[in-house]
Amino acid sequence: MSIIRMFSGTFCHGEELAEKVAAELGCELLDDLYVVKEASSRVGIPEDKFTRTLSGKVSAFNSFTHERERVTSCLKLVVAELTARDNVVLSGNCSQLVSAEISHVLGVCIIADLGYRYKLAMQECGMSENEAQGIVHKDDESRILWTDYVLGKSPWDADLYDVLIPTNQIEVNEAVELICNSARRDALKVTEASLQAVEDFNLAARAEVALGKAGHNVSVSAKGGKVILTINKHVIMLARLEEELKRTVAEVEGVEEVETKVGPGFYQVGVYCQFDPELPSKVLLVDDEREFVHTLSERLQMRDVGSTVVYDGEQALSFVEEEEPDVMVLDLKMPGIDGVEVLRRIKQEHRNIEVIVLTGHGSKKDEETCMALGAFAYLQKPVDIDRLSQVMQEAYRKIRSKEQND
Repeated sequence: MSIIRMFSGTFCHGEELAEKVAAELGCELLDDLYVVKEASSRVGIPEDKFTRTLSGKVSAFNSFTHERERVTSCLKLVVAELTARDNVVLSGNCSQLVSAEISHVLGVCIIADLGYRYKLAMQECGMSENEAQGIVHKDDESRILWTDYVLGKSPWDADLYDVLIPTNQIEVNEAVELICNSARRDALKVTEASLQAVEDFNLAARAEVALGKAGHNVSVSAKGGKVILTINKHVIMLARLEEELKRTVAEVEGVEEVETKVGPGFYQVGVYCQFDPELPSKVLLVDDEREFVHTLSERLQMRDVGSTVVYDGEQALSFVEEEEPDVMVLDLKMPGIDGVEVLRRIKQEHRNIEVIVLTGHGSKKDEETCMALGAFAYLQKPVDIDRLSQVMQEAYRKIRSKEQND
């Protein structure tokens, strides 16, 4: 039996169709929730990071952590293993990860015009038209971002699918019959070539996960035991990187040969950055002295410490609601919400964030207050960059120690 991957817009009867197709064909129905849980349990990365990645959101720290790439590789490995099964319907955003080289996979897209979807959202959720429009457009944006990232195309591009189902024109039962008949076609029978494509997909996925664990971010493909790695960021010591990549991938089961090459991105602006799990890569700098904080961020990045900046307490609190940095370097005297209040709220609501206070105007009383509120350290400007880096690493080691003991 061929494998069916089903991708749907919201309020298009996508879940209903997937359930009925799976029941009709006697297939196992697996969705994004299943893939996320499976991937999370294997690698110990929280499920919310997988869900965030599937929504198309990118962390402000991603250029240092490669979190999106590492998470996606874990999802891809689970999906690759599913393609080795029989009688599977894979529904959701993860369906876009299935290799296009596997010929016995039926790609199905379920969509409807916007007016139909607004009406269905209003009926099913009891919301106003404006609310329905907002939800539909937000969900579409999420799917567009995700599919553009993994495939470089719009999710509604007909070239990505074998069957397009406009549910505003076709009744659900008729759509189920159309999909099932398509899945039974001789063209979707399993062949030696399609099974080899499954093996290649699994091998490439395993290699990609291994590279991600080692902190690398390169494009990976495989063909008959040979893994091809494409470097798309400029690196000064290319030969050394190639040797390290080959060494990492050679240890993956099933790899017979490893080839490295540079891609078009190698010649564009940008520098290859390897993720080092021993160094803090999610540092938020909070200071209203813009020139100072940008210079500090650049100097930290030269030491392979990933950082981003905001300029006041309100921005810091908003940022933390969207992202959770490991370490925050916080000024005290800022317009609006001052550093002491930011520290108080952070330690109340986000205890895992270690806060280093860095101020040029503090007093002994301020220091006592900050330490009592839970600050990791209290430093005075001007600070030696090596001293600050050392304190950051100590704070980060404390965080990692907590995570390992939990």
